Amino acid sequence: MLQWSLLSTLVWSPGSVLLILVLLHRLCMWPWHKSHLWDLQHCSTDLTGKTAVVTGANSGIGKAVSQELARRGARVILACRNWECGQQALAEIQVASKNNCLLLGQVDLSSMASIRSFSRWLLQECPEIHLLVNNAGTCGALQRAGSARVVNVSSFRHAHGYVDEEHLTGAGKPLIFNQNYDCSKLLLTSFTGELARRLQGTGVTVNSVDPGIVYTSIMKHFSWSYRFLFWLFSFFCKDVRQGAVPVLYLSLAKELDGISGKYFSSSCRIILPAKAAQDPQAAQRLWNATVQLTNLDKMD
Repeated sequence: MLQWSLLSTLVWSPGSVLLILVLLHRLCMWPWHKSHLWDLQHCSTDLTGKTAVVTGANSGIGKAVSQELARRGARVILACRNWECGQQALAEIQVASKNNCLLLGQVDLSSMASIRSFSRWLLQECPEIHLLVNNAGTCGALQRAGSARVVNVSSFRHAHGYVDEEHLTGAGKPLIFNQNYDCSKLLLTSFTGELARRLQGTGVTVNSVDPGIVYTSIMKHFSWSYRFLFWLFSFFCKDVRQGAVPVLYLSLAKELDGISGKYFSSSCRIILPAKAAQDPQAAQRLWNATVQLTNLDKMD
């Protein structure tokens, strides 16, 4: 009886009900997504001579994306926080892709000092970068390439976030439950549009994409109740290879040449993001706050 009471509380909590409804919606839409999804196997894009940087490349979607890019001949830089996990991923990708042109770089994206150190190393190793996949939480090198793409991995959850620049400094209204994830994805989606606007005419395009509900190791950061629900509904979730397809579409599809500042659904369609992500004034405030916090306004 106690176990049933606990399970009932778990399943019928507001967050759990929301997750169940989302998963049921995705289940109903599954046949439609399957029929409209871009076919990776029919994409002929060859990346020989190109350089790609993928953050969070040691597991999940980042690893799957890195492996496909390497298989197509790209020189892939795996940007990872954990060196040991990165080394293991690099070895596995080399075997699977038969590509030895991979580099491992260590970067902690929560530390500006680490990001700057990584950026200096990256610019020395790779003066030209043709593709940057921001999968986990420089533009000069992208512009030198003449034609380049930035792919920001967002989420449909951005629609549940809100914009508060004070969150960038750890202040602002306290975030509860998984709001930190929702708000960060909203800020990323908003930032994508502003960056695209500022890079007009440079040959660099910037877009964001929702990979869908993907069962990856990120689940370990959720509460045990959410992990349990994801496990129950894991049959209806994408695996990492399926979740990588929308990201690879933005990275590889030739029909997207010149397309910038757009938000793509998990079925590889351009759709409008949440209203808050379409606010140009909010995006500019976010840009200005970011520039000040990173001291980019004081750099050459």
